[in-house]
Amino acid sequence: MSRRRLPIGIQTFAKIRADDHYYVDKTGFIRQLIDEGSHYFLSRPRRFGKSLLLDTLGELFAGHEALFRGLMIHPHWDWTTRYPVIRLSFGGGMVRDGLELDGKVREQLRINQAALGLTSTETGIAAWFAQLIQQAHAATGHRVVVLVDEYDKPILDNLTDPDTARVMRDGLRNLYSVIKDNDAHIHFVFLTGVSKFSKVSIFSGLNNLKDITIDARYSALCGYTETDVDTVFAPELPGLDRAEIRRWYNGYNWMGEAVYNPFDLLLLFDAREFRTWWFETGTPTFLVDLLTERGFFTPTLARLRADEALLSAFDVDHLGTEALLWQTGYLTFTGSRRLGARLEYTLGYPNLEVESALNDSLVKTLIGQPGRVSELASRLYDVLMAGDFDALRDHLTSLFAAIPHHWHDGHPLARYEGYYASVFYSHFAALGLDLTAEDATQLGRIDLTLKFNGQIWLFEFKVVESAPAGRALQQLKERGYADKYRATGQPIHLIGIEFSREIRTLVGFEVETL
Repeated sequence: MSRRRLPIGIQTFAKIRADDHYYVDKTGFIRQLIDEGSHYFLSRPRRFGKSLLLDTLGELFAGHEALFRGLMIHPHWDWTTRYPVIRLSFGGGMVRDGLELDGKVREQLRINQAALGLTSTETGIAAWFAQLIQQAHAATGHRVVVLVDEYDKPILDNLTDPDTARVMRDGLRNLYSVIKDNDAHIHFVFLTGVSKFSKVSIFSGLNNLKDITIDARYSALCGYTETDVDTVFAPELPGLDRAEIRRWYNGYNWMGEAVYNPFDLLLLFDAREFRTWWFETGTPTFLVDLLTERGFFTPTLARLRADEALLSAFDVDHLGTEALLWQTGYLTFTGSRRLGARLEYTLGYPNLEVESALNDSLVKTLIGQPGRVSELASRLYDVLMAGDFDALRDHLTSLFAAIPHHWHDGHPLARYEGYYASVFYSHFAALGLDLTAEDATQLGRIDLTLKFNGQIWLFEFKVVESAPAGRALQQLKERGYADKYRATGQPIHLIGIEFSREIRTLVGFEVETL
């Protein structure tokens, strides 16, 4: 199989098919969707191929048969029927107030009207949209297909300004209510976005909209599977470590088959270099600020628990931390269990890219000196490689000394005990090493387990008063935390660390090697 063009940033199905780009065939999923229903909603993180999916649906319903030759759906589709398609997208640019939102919607209605050869007599947005649907049905004799991309972006772009975000929410709810009121004229509906806003806040009354966000059958509807990587992209694999590709970029899961973020893989295949490609395109400043403002205990990021109601209650006035982390793609599903009538999910990092990059951003914000944190991260790796415990103590002392006095004196974060443990954990996690936070054993949880350079490092972290108490190392020993790893035959280091909130420095650092 020869190499083909990489469809980096291309969201147009016709262009991918016409210009000999790689294409992962999702039309089997599309056929299943159409056979089983007609009104759908899907939430996926940014740059996951949502726009390409909608464009594929648009070309299919428009009956552009040549584009689908050789794809799974081709022999199963009636190419003699062409449906009128109305497309709305809020993906381009930012909308900063209600007038701009109205202008953007009006512009798109004009474009759709021209494409369908229709003329509107209405001026109000909702009335215009409704008339467009009804006229398209009457003019073609076929009910309409409505596709909405990035349905939530005007709200997300304004989350730091709740008043404006509410204006966007109310304006979009008014627009989407037209879909409900014109169901008799609609054949198929598909809405996509990053967030999963509560139905009450956005889709009030649109009860027939089926949410397939957490549906095992469609977990791989967007994104690339392991099989896709090994088959479709086989020509790109020579020269790249297959296990590293998996460790860096796989792991996004919506209770079914895990997938890779397409954006990451395409840039990896292009540059032949492992980097935090997806993370770098949209550093989550708002998310990081929110986590730090709320005093979020960062070690729990690796294993959060949340129920279905919590993940579905997302709205401008209620930005649940767990829901925000999941919907934006910084956490993904790692499991679930039924607790009576309650369904509980386990969330964790999808892969190395997200774990390392998110914690790097977090520790820089927690400490408030990004440049100093980058320097310390480099030094930490060298200290661990050398296995120099005196240097590790000095390093951790420098880490906490890097926190400016105004953080200690005036910032609310420094008043909660978990702040210092969060700094400690995220500093290590930013390196992308093999870490387990709150590592479970028979007698308790180890604060942090590090497997590195053929050795096991077990850390216990305590915040104490002004004097060291020796409790951290004592707990590691008394509870037999090392027993879990004795069978590895590797050296095991028990490291007890005590930090004084009163004098703001490391006061205890004890090591015992087994």
